[in-house]
Amino acid sequence: MASSAGLLLLLLSIQSRAVNTIDQEAVVCAGAACYTAHRRKLNAEDAQLHCSKKGGNLATVKSEEEARHIQGALTQLLLLGAPLPERQNKFWIGLQREKGNCSDSSLPLKGFSWLGDGEASQYNNWYKEVKNTCIQRRCVSLILDLSVPGLASSLSKWVDGPCGQSGFPGSNIEGFVCKFSFKGMCRPLTLGGPGQVNYTTPFQATSSSLQAVPFASMASVACEDGDEGRPHYFLCKEKAPSVFDWDSSGPLCVSPKFSCDFNNGGCQQDCFEGGDGSFRCGCRPGFRLLDDLVSCASRNPCSSSPCGGEATCFPGSLGTDFTCHCPPGYQLDSTQRDCVDVDECQDNPCAQDCVNTPGSFRCECWVGFEPGGPEEGACVDVDECAPGHSPCAQSCTNTEGSFYCSCEEGYELAGEDGTQCLDVDECEVQQGGLCDSLCFNTEGSFRCGCLPGWELDTNGVSCTGGPTSLGPPSRSPLGEDTGNGEEGLQSSATVPSPSGDNPEATSMVAPSNRRPSLPARVPISLPPPEMLAPSETPGVWMEPSTHHPTATTGHRESAGEDFTAKQSDQGTDGQQLLLFYILGTVVAILLLLALALGLLVCRKRRAKREEKKQQPQSAADSYAWVPERAESRATENPYR
Repeated sequence: MASSAGLLLLLLSIQSRAVNTIDQEAVVCAGAACYTAHRRKLNAEDAQLHCSKKGGNLATVKSEEEARHIQGALTQLLLLGAPLPERQNKFWIGLQREKGNCSDSSLPLKGFSWLGDGEASQYNNWYKEVKNTCIQRRCVSLILDLSVPGLASSLSKWVDGPCGQSGFPGSNIEGFVCKFSFKGMCRPLTLGGPGQVNYTTPFQATSSSLQAVPFASMASVACEDGDEGRPHYFLCKEKAPSVFDWDSSGPLCVSPKFSCDFNNGGCQQDCFEGGDGSFRCGCRPGFRLLDDLVSCASRNPCSSSPCGGEATCFPGSLGTDFTCHCPPGYQLDSTQRDCVDVDECQDNPCAQDCVNTPGSFRCECWVGFEPGGPEEGACVDVDECAPGHSPCAQSCTNTEGSFYCSCEEGYELAGEDGTQCLDVDECEVQQGGLCDSLCFNTEGSFRCGCLPGWELDTNGVSCTGGPTSLGPPSRSPLGEDTGNGEEGLQSSATVPSPSGDNPEATSMVAPSNRRPSLPARVPISLPPPEMLAPSETPGVWMEPSTHHPTATTGHRESAGEDFTAKQSDQGTDGQQLLLFYILGTVVAILLLLALALGLLVCRKRRAKREEKKQQPQSAADSYAWVPERAESRATENPYR
């Protein structure tokens, strides 16, 4: 008895294991594909292997229509076997991301790709944001939440996760969905009497309730009346290009007992009964009976819109065939029933750039060109330097498709785009090589000047010795009593400024090495600042000379007149600047001396106070010695 009970338990456990390993599946066919939902706990790799062995792949969900077909298969699967737990049950689909590929939140598929074709799609239905990781392979599954009402009408969300390992399919993984594609479908068989139809698909799925039967499927028909229940087999064939039908004719399982009363005799439209219990199928006006003697088709072959997309259907002369035509810019595809765009840009119809568009194209011009010219698609150069449109600060030169800016002499290109002009400081660039003595930068140019006692040559660059001297002979730059020293600055305007503005001159003293009349490193002595006074003429500085009791008065007056005549407006700037420098230097030295003297006085006073504090004091300091009087000492002498 104990042995029989143990054997019974062993059989029950084996049976339960067998039930768990049974591949329960539901199938839905529509369009040109079939979808099978499997209830079997496998990892993503094993699930893909299971689908590929039967000629398919893990399912793609590239559109809402495809998502509804898969949802129908999952709903049918719930009616088979034991119910699923009320939780978020997951089923693998063919959306995966390999190790080393990172997620991209800007894309609809977040960096994942479909198995099989690898094409991207715009449709997505993510449950939450995918995990941002690149170090492991990730797979996507559908969430079938039984706690949500209206499961059949709602579309399952997507969620990513680890792809699982052998024996460990993953958290809450209950199965997977496969997809099988076909070149065409046959209509389901209709019976004219009691019977049963079972379809066996090329991917080994069996069903009796397919809405469309894939090409190369076999149908087994078992009629209840007659033939002793012997089944009849039919095959879905391609009878014409893109025309699929069964290799049978006439209604199936016809019974005189039921005639047209059972399922309309198996006819698609009209059923006509005979007097002896027989019947036949017929079609309505405008339709014709097909070769199977059951189905009807329109006499106008274009009534069913066999051409897709942009194609237009044209019936044939006999009303039995048709042809599809495409509008301009399109051509028929391989099926001859749809249109695809023609890439006109392959023929180079444009002068420069060509952009293909659906059914057409457009020409575009490069940067620096614009549409124009006698020919269509031609481009002409844009004159960026046209008046009122020039981007340059000074000169603009137009080129083919572009332009460039240039600056006048004394300026250089500046700015990030090279359209602005910046003044060149010639005095700084040449480091005193332009002028013999002083150099003053101006807007777009420069001018030269001379030190006191020298005058500017007619070439506007060199300095020569002056004919007069306003100071004492001993202070002549050349050390001679000639009286030809000139205490003012001479400047040149031989290089005019383009703008005509007065520059802010910065003087720089440099000895001349080009003229022997101005020796290098000559000691320069100037009269006191109070002897310099501006003249009545604007821009001319006058220096009064010191009168000496000699017979050279007439000569000095003529020299003063020559000095006044040789002064110019441009030399005033150098004289004023030099005077300011001298006064500023004297004031600075006086301030430093006053500060040093004040510090010295303070230090001496502080030292005296410290010395007094450190001298020691004694008690005898409050007393004084009184000298003895001679008279008293004399009276005390006994020998006087």
